Amino acid sequence: MVTAIIVAAGRGTRMGPNVDKLFLELAGRPVVLHTWLRFDACPEIDHVVLVTRPELKPEFEKLAGRQPLAKPFTLVSGGKERQDSVWNGLEAASKGTEIVAIQDAARPCTSGELITATIAAARTTGAAVAASPVTDTIKESADGQFVSRHLDRARLWAVQTPQTFRFEVIRRAIQSARDKGQVFTDDTAACEAIGQPVRLVNSSTPNLKVTTPADLPLAELYLKLGIK
Repeated sequence: MVTAIIVAAGRGTRMGPNVDKLFLELAGRPVVLHTWLRFDACPEIDHVVLVTRPELKPEFEKLAGRQPLAKPFTLVSGGKERQDSVWNGLEAASKGTEIVAIQDAARPCTSGELITATIAAARTTGAAVAASPVTDTIKESADGQFVSRHLDRARLWAVQTPQTFRFEVIRRAIQSARDKGQVFTDDTAACEAIGQPVRLVNSSTPNLKVTTPADLPLAELYLKLGIK
């Protein structure tokens, strides 16, 4: 049993005031619906859990009512921090879930091939993350004004979602963080904290996260190109 947890409980601020980026139209559909449909169409996914703000639940119900969804879904409320929202999603996962794929709701272009690859890697390793090798030259700055040092990009990866885990692994990792009062904004970081190895899964197709207005036309282009 594989459950997808789509985290849609955040309040993005970089899109502008009073703008909920998840419901902005992208190629004729809301951003979040593209993400949802990617997981709904993936043969390996059995159940979808959407973690959202309570006031948005009616909007998600409306979206579901307009779509011929193939997979059962559950709506749950998010928590104060991302890891609290993920925890609520884990609590709502189907009984018998062995693997969970955790996805940013604002990543509408994630390919089915990438979802499948992270699931396979998580079955083997326990934890896996979609990621791309860094291609830009990277500098570190201590004060945000001057370069402190050069970093070797050959060893650097930009991590994305899905971040996929054996159920008991991610539950144990987040429980440990909660017990210790630690807060992680990245699910794999919670695994690293308990010594759990995380497999990198190369994301070979565009998998951008819609964060600023400039991301929308690029995401629309990728969708029109038919990334699967």
